[in-house]
Amino acid sequence: MSAVGDKDSDDLVFKALASATRRAMLDALRESPRTTGGLCEVFPELDRTTVLQHLRVLERAGLVTGRKVGRERHLALAPMPIKRIHDRWIGEYTRAAVELLDQLDAE
Repeated sequence: MSAVGDKDSDDLVFKALASATRRAMLDALRESPRTTGGLCEVFPELDRTTVLQHLRVLERAGLVTGRKVGRERHLALAPMPIKRIHDRWIGEYTRAAVELLDQLDAE
């Protein structure tokens, strides 16, 4: 993927992770895969349409995968976009911070 494509993908992931509700949905799917109905049961304060809207954002970002099994839609966490964000942002900044601390310690 090109740098522009990576940036666009990262933007979608950051947008998806910006919502506390969507992060809670990812936490629920991390515990175990669920059907759409099962995910709705985890969030009784939200109507089904709202859950589906949040799911669309998560799927567009590649954070959730869904497949039809009969009449049900089975959802699962797709961890690779989070790993990509970690490797690109968190890992690099952590490494830089550790190097800075090493330099300060050496002085």
